[in-house]
Amino acid sequence: MERTKSIPLQPPTYGNLITVLSIDGGGIRGLIPGTILAFLESELQKLDGEDARLADYFDVIAGTSTGGLVTAMLTAPDENNRPLFAANDIKEFYLNECPKIFPQKYFLLFPYVTKIIKALAGPKYNGKYLHSLVRQKLGDKKLHQTLTNVVIPTFDIRNLQPTIFSSFEVNHKPCFDALLSDICIGTSAAPTYLPAHYFKTKDGEGNVKEFNLIDGGVAANNPTLLAIGEVTKAIIKGSSDFFPIKPMDYGRFLVISLGTGSPKDEVKYNAHDAAKWGMLNWLTSGGSTPIINVFSYSSADMVDLNLSVVFQALHSEKNYLRIQDDKLQGDVASVDVATEKNLDSLVQVGEGLLKQPVSRVNLETGKFEACNHETNEEALTRFAKLLSEEKWLRLARSPHGHTPKPN
Repeated sequence: MERTKSIPLQPPTYGNLITVLSIDGGGIRGLIPGTILAFLESELQKLDGEDARLADYFDVIAGTSTGGLVTAMLTAPDENNRPLFAANDIKEFYLNECPKIFPQKYFLLFPYVTKIIKALAGPKYNGKYLHSLVRQKLGDKKLHQTLTNVVIPTFDIRNLQPTIFSSFEVNHKPCFDALLSDICIGTSAAPTYLPAHYFKTKDGEGNVKEFNLIDGGVAANNPTLLAIGEVTKAIIKGSSDFFPIKPMDYGRFLVISLGTGSPKDEVKYNAHDAAKWGMLNWLTSGGSTPIINVFSYSSADMVDLNLSVVFQALHSEKNYLRIQDDKLQGDVASVDVATEKNLDSLVQVGEGLLKQPVSRVNLETGKFEACNHETNEEALTRFAKLLSEEKWLRLARSPHGHTPKPN
């Protein structure tokens, strides 16, 4: 079993599938996919030994905002060139650190007025603890050093365009080979919650590039389609890792897409009220930030809608698993209520999702509906077996390794 430590995932050219893991943005709600990822990794460990890690099985891991942080945790190398964090460590990381990243302040007098003043004066949190924590954990690791390909979206407010940090592009765009810590701070800089992030990089020829970044959720809160697009671009450019796969051969994708939950079934806004809203209302109504919710949930759902259609058209629905809870209510729907009680509740949401039936978005209503008798837990167990089989199939076909699968 010790051999799993030194066996890298061979390129898709030696296998049958292209494996993708995607993690949405959502602040403290990253505990939900974190809990699900711990289960998936435990299933892989049952098959391939306790040293198995998610980065050993996915051709690309994509994450936005809090999902970008999880992506870096799962793929950044430690001193032994193994993932810095096991999936099981993510839950404890969030439980321990979120109360310090999002310190809870209670205003007994005029809480609504205080909230408005805070919203006008600057970001809700100064981000100092998050920045120091991320720099401490990720150190001087750069994008090119991740143990598998990663895709992390941000948005550059100076250029008013998405800025995608992609392993597939870093060789062609050396200025994008930034510190993972800077990338994580940038992708999690949610407007009104955390400050925008500025940094510079310099390539080998001395060219300097400036970045003025905010939360990647502005561009792609659900980065699944973005990850598939980066793979497709690599195929178009003739990458030997994907020969002889064709650019539109989407039937070969095996995709796990993890949401962080949404409060769709909790009625918060309506057109009658919103018609009267000004800037302050869009920032503070209903105990949350409507404008942030609107763009994050809409972008995430559009990706799922599009991918559901594609996989149905290809008759490969079983290769696409979206796990999402669209019935969050109260504090668990927030991105920053980091009380011990609420964080524990989010873990329970993740555990509960594992027991729920696999659901797919209804293309007419936009709601998640159970589509078969398989639970998410059973689906993840099935995916773990497929991922393990793909890993060892590639190794058997690759000229770089002939190690048999451990018994």
